Amino acid sequence: MHTREEKIAAFGRLLDIMDTLREQCPWNAAQTFESIRPLTEEEVYEFSDTVLKGDRTGTAKELGDLLYHIVFYARIGQEEGSFDIADCMNKVCDKMVFRHPHVFGPEAGKPTTAKEIADTWELVKAKEKDGNKRIMSGIPDAMPAILKAMSMQEKARGCGFDWEQKEDVWPKVKEELGEAEDACTENAPAHMQEEFGDLLFAVINASRLYGIDPEAALSGACDKFRRRFSYMEEETIRRGLKLAEMTLAQMDEIWDEGKAKGL
Repeated sequence: MHTREEKIAAFGRLLDIMDTLREQCPWNAAQTFESIRPLTEEEVYEFSDTVLKGDRTGTAKELGDLLYHIVFYARIGQEEGSFDIADCMNKVCDKMVFRHPHVFGPEAGKPTTAKEIADTWELVKAKEKDGNKRIMSGIPDAMPAILKAMSMQEKARGCGFDWEQKEDVWPKVKEELGEAEDACTENAPAHMQEEFGDLLFAVINASRLYGIDPEAALSGACDKFRRRFSYMEEETIRRGLKLAEMTLAQMDEIWDEGKAKGL
């Protein structure tokens, strides 16, 4: 591992490189907050992918890419005269000090647990100067729905609004499943959409309570479906058949073969 001096020097090197690129590279000089934003979103997904795969070398690389983006935004802010990288770092430092009174404040040294901290996290944030006026107000509307649901549920938990026992969530899941099924018998699209949304929200809540990442779980299910469907597709071609001309029972038979092979 590197020394603190080496870490500071590496960060200074990144700042120098950004200054040079912004001044001498036409592409870098032409970028704006708006033009970089989609690229940053892509980098976040690439970073997330390395974490899910346990690829620590890849994670270090992708974190570097994200850090580059942060420095990029800060450089543009500096040119506008609105903020620079020191403002970004000082703001997050001030925030973390305020949100951890058990470490930095008058409560320092007072015995506490990770659960106690998590359970009161949102209440502490609500007291923060210039913070969000409402608990849910900090959740972006554009956030992907699964992530948005997780974020809302975590924020609610941080205020103490959560199931006392994780097992208590299952009656709610079953209730929402029944309501979704009932809505489908009515054939009312708007009501069906609402009830399917409630069902998905409840299932995501259950996964959260049991420590399962719903995004990773759904991604795994998609990968499994792809493997089995691809097997079925390849087998039909090998046997001189066409999916469009097969019965569901015939497709299910090949599907089960792939399943039996561990696909």
